[in-house]
Order: sequence, then structure tokens, then C-alpha cells
Amino acid sequence: MKNLQSTEEFQELTKIPAAIFMFTAGWCPDCRVIDPILPDIEKAYPDHTFVSVDRDQFIDLCIEQDVYGIPSFLAYSNGQETGRFVSKDRKTQAEIEGFISNLPK
Repeated sequence: MKNLQSTEEFQELTKIPAAIFMFTAGWCPDCRVIDPILPDIEKAYPDHTFVSVDRDQFIDLCIEQDVYGIPSFLAYSNGQETGRFVSKDRKTQAEIEGFISNLPK
């Protein structure tokens, strides 16, 4: 998973065919719990580009995107948001994969 470097990069990555942004933070225990399963999820969805967004580094982007709980996932395709899995609750691998599988093709 690549780490977001700038808000400009975020804007560019939203324009690709399939991008999944994971909003996270180093201090978030629920984020650390899902870290070990993320490589498996990335392998299961090779057509998607996965990007980690550090909430503390990009707080203005989080506000702009209405992301107030972490871990949260936003999906974009060709400049349009196609889905969001946003809450403060811990997420399971099955829930994350279900979210990605149900995104519009």
C-alpha cells in the first residue's frame, strides 16, 4: 500500500479507474489490528490501487471528505466517489472485502 504524499496526489489518484483510500493513524488501535490483513486484501483486488492516508498529516483532507472516524475507506473511480466504508468501528477482513466487492464496476 502506498502512502499519500500530498493533497494534489489525492486529487490525481481519484481520477484513476479504481482507487481505495484507507484513512488511518499511527495511534489508532483498530487500524493496527487490520494492518496484517491489508496485503491479502490488496492481492485479492489487483485491479485497485490502495493508498494509505495518515489522518494526522491530512486532517484538512479528512474534513473535506467527511471522514471523522478511522479506519475508514473511500473508493474512487475516474474522478467520482464510488463508495465509502466510514465509521469509527473496527473492521474485519470480510467487511472490507465485502465493501470492495460491492463497488460499482
